[in-house]
Amino acid sequence: MKSRLGKSIILSYLVMTGGLLWADTPAPDEVVAIGSRLELFVDQMLVDNMDGVTFRLHHPQKLPLAASPLVGYYATVIKDGDLYRGYYRGDDPAYTGKKDFSGHPGETTCYAESKDGHEWTFPDLGLFEVGGTKSNNVILANSPPFCHNFSPFLDTRPGVDDKERFKALAGHPGYDRKNHGEGLHAFASPDGIHWTKTGDKEVIPFDPSWPHAFDSQNVSFWSEAEQQYVCYFRTWKTKYGQLRTISRSTSPDYLNWSAPVAMEPNLRGEHLYTSNTHPYFRAPHLYIALPTRFQPDRGDSTDILFMATRAGSESYERLFTEAFIRPGLDPARWGNRSNYAALNVVPTGEGEMSIYHAVSGHRYTLRTDGFISVNAGSGAGELLTKPLSFQGNDLVLNCSTSAAGSIRVEIQNPDGTPVAGFGLDDCTPVFGDSIAQTVGWVGNPDLGALADKPVRLRFVMTECDLYSFQFTPSSPVGDTPE
Repeated sequence: MKSRLGKSIILSYLVMTGGLLWADTPAPDEVVAIGSRLELFVDQMLVDNMDGVTFRLHHPQKLPLAASPLVGYYATVIKDGDLYRGYYRGDDPAYTGKKDFSGHPGETTCYAESKDGHEWTFPDLGLFEVGGTKSNNVILANSPPFCHNFSPFLDTRPGVDDKERFKALAGHPGYDRKNHGEGLHAFASPDGIHWTKTGDKEVIPFDPSWPHAFDSQNVSFWSEAEQQYVCYFRTWKTKYGQLRTISRSTSPDYLNWSAPVAMEPNLRGEHLYTSNTHPYFRAPHLYIALPTRFQPDRGDSTDILFMATRAGSESYERLFTEAFIRPGLDPARWGNRSNYAALNVVPTGEGEMSIYHAVSGHRYTLRTDGFISVNAGSGAGELLTKPLSFQGNDLVLNCSTSAAGSIRVEIQNPDGTPVAGFGLDDCTPVFGDSIAQTVGWVGNPDLGALADKPVRLRFVMTECDLYSFQFTPSSPVGDTPE
């Protein structure tokens, strides 16, 4: 028997300065307009029914430690063209004053670079004297509390001023509140190395009802889908009581921010220490989150979760509530503050993307789009989408089958009847392993003739993992099964 998956989540056409916002609205008969966007199975938005298939969480694979790894709390990795830029928190070895976890004068912000995404270099920048020398890679120092949780991003907004190509938020109600206020301050940089604070006041003020707010890596970015800046930051109060959690705010200019909305993704008794929410590099309307889960009743042990949300949404979806990255065999990973992912999942090779463990320095890899798949075993199973509309001439799958496995696609009318020429028996079985495999039907019927019309997709699979799909203007250059 087929099972219906949760409430429907549909695309609401809320146009704002050229962008689209997503709305979590139950409307089963609405058509979801996906255009030519890449769609991953990180939520249930497009899924109507599943029969004989299940979602499968794919755990990242840890690589051997690099000779020169990126290590540091609240780390960020930014892919800027062919260069990987790394940011992390450091300490001045000469500082002998009081140290706490709310920001102190001995904290610094450091910078690293990589050409391959694996081995890192730490350039001698000569910007700040730390430990009695300017021969270091420090880009911010003597600026409490901002070095505690400095979180930068590459601003991709069209027309952004070259002097503000990089932006960051930093600060929290910790050290030296009298001089620095309570909240997050904005920073800008032309090159990701030389930074200037924007104004004297916090841009997201602290609310006294939020104990421990901002005491985390508070992340922000330009949303192409929403056409505005978005910030996900630490708050504290949830429906289950006082728990570390996540709220969302937006801004048209990075200076004036909306009243925050509580996302509340926590399970009962679950602390989420960070969020690391960011647009997925191949599908910027999908935001990936890699929060650290904090277990105070187990010696403050931690692990790393996987969550997802969509542009404009005020909630996360968690298809899996289990750990995405476990602490593992190393006893050092079972202590407090021992498991944090660096901000951003980035591409590091053909068919590969990487996650950086900011505390151990290990790089973890996944197949491109490979967070979650729709999986079929040796018995045939199928997934049916909700009604959707698309733009393009080809249907491209990211999928992997066994030698005996396959996947076929039937295009249906909204009432479930096959579209002539696109029935299941018309589809040429797809088998093999490819990031971009084009689906074909007998006689090569014109798929483009169905563009902008409501249809359903029926995926029928055996021994197969389906990671993503996309309608494209023409067939991309990619792998083909042998």
